[in-house]
Amino acid sequence: MQISKILAALLTMGICNAALAQSTESHSGHGGGSGGGGGGNEAACIKAKISQYKPEHLATVAPGSEFSFFVSGSNGPGHIHVNIRQEPVQVSVEDKESFYLVKGKLPADFKNETVRINVKAKAKFSKCDAEGGWLLKITE
Repeated sequence: MQISKILAALLTMGICNAALAQSTESHSGHGGGSGGGGGGNEAACIKAKISQYKPEHLATVAPGSEFSFFVSGSNGPGHIHVNIRQEPVQVSVEDKESFYLVKGKLPADFKNETVRINVKAKAKFSKCDAEGGWLLKITE
C-alpha cells in the first residue's frame, strides 16, 4: 500500500514538472518570436526573404531584358524557383555569403505586355518559405 502511494506521488510530481516546463518554454520570449506553441525547432526558423528587385516594380523594359533580385534565408540555389505565366525561367544563383544574387532574362517573345515575375524561396521549414514577385512592362 505504501509503495502505491509513493508511486502516485512521484507520478503527480512528474506531470506537474512537465507542465511547468512546457508553460515556461512557450512564454519565455525565446524561440525566434514566430509564435505558435510546441513547434520544436520550427518555432525558431529563419524566414526566407526576397528583396532588391531590379528593374523595379512596373518598370518599362525591352524584350529579353535581364532581371535580378536577392534571396536570404533560403536553403540554397536549388530551393529558389522563378516563373513567368507558370512557365519556369532559367536563372543563375550566386552565393554572396549572407544572401543569394539571382539573375535571369525575360523571354524575348514577350512584347508589348505586362508580365509578373514570380519567385518562391524554400526555407528549412515550409512555414518560413517566401513567395514574391513584381510586374514589368515589356515594350519593343
